[in-house]
Amino acid sequence: MTDSTSPDSNGLPAGLAAQWACVLEATAPKPGNVHRGADFEDMSYLDMVLAAPLIGQQMQRAAEGQSIGQTVLRAIEAIRRYIGRNTHLGTVLLLAPLARLPQERLHSEAVALELQQMNSEDAVAVYQAIRRAGAGGLGRAPQHDIRQAPPEDLLQAMNAAAERDRVARQYATAFADVFDVVVPQLEENLQRDWGVSPAIVHTYLQLLARWPDSLIQRKCGPEVAQNVSARAQRIVEQFTPGSPEYYFQVAELDFYLRSDGHQRNPGTTADLVAAGLFVLLRRGSIPLPLRWLV
Repeated sequence: MTDSTSPDSNGLPAGLAAQWACVLEATAPKPGNVHRGADFEDMSYLDMVLAAPLIGQQMQRAAEGQSIGQTVLRAIEAIRRYIGRNTHLGTVLLLAPLARLPQERLHSEAVALELQQMNSEDAVAVYQAIRRAGAGGLGRAPQHDIRQAPPEDLLQAMNAAAERDRVARQYATAFADVFDVVVPQLEENLQRDWGVSPAIVHTYLQLLARWPDSLIQRKCGPEVAQNVSARAQRIVEQFTPGSPEYYFQVAELDFYLRSDGHQRNPGTTADLVAAGLFVLLRRGSIPLPLRWLV
């Protein structure tokens, strides 16, 4: 499949859209995540930014026909080689199917067709990539455990994991959350007079309020994940971006999320934001040049 960005379109090619989506997501000061004002002990903002072009390169190759499995594996291998950390596993898993689609087919039905074309080689490559990334909090699964031999059908494994992992849920539901919730919410917030950064942060909080983060749930348990969602929900229901009280509440949430050695990092929610940004950048729905702040 070739990248079909037309000359008169404002949408970005797949590789550039992936790179920009990763940089925008990492740069926005989302509570509990790495950003340019806050590193983790074992991961920095520079790690995130330097990984972005590595991801973009493989997503461009996906747009030109590279399989989903090989795109995921080669992106993760490049990140491990040059960055040495698991910066973007969830994001890579989400972007790989999306990157194979031209702009005009960036919708759930087209993704479903792409996912149905995956074969056992894709399963082997994705399992290898997940192991290579060394993702945290995976635990043991009764079916399709990542430590076992990969299944013939990757979608079977994703369906089995869908209830405990929202990235896997996207594969099981043809990216319904991304297209039905994340993209519209991002688009709505980007149309407000906030600038790109506040729109990303607020979307992230809205998603966190809506769905307990599955990375937090795996690492810390469902009670902690629900508590984080409740804290985010209070912010989005009671405060508005731009007000001093809003930023005070966001800072309080950020402190709570970081206070346990960043175990409460809402990493899956950040991955979903990156996927939404990719779709909007591909479609040309984010006006350029960017207004990062008002």
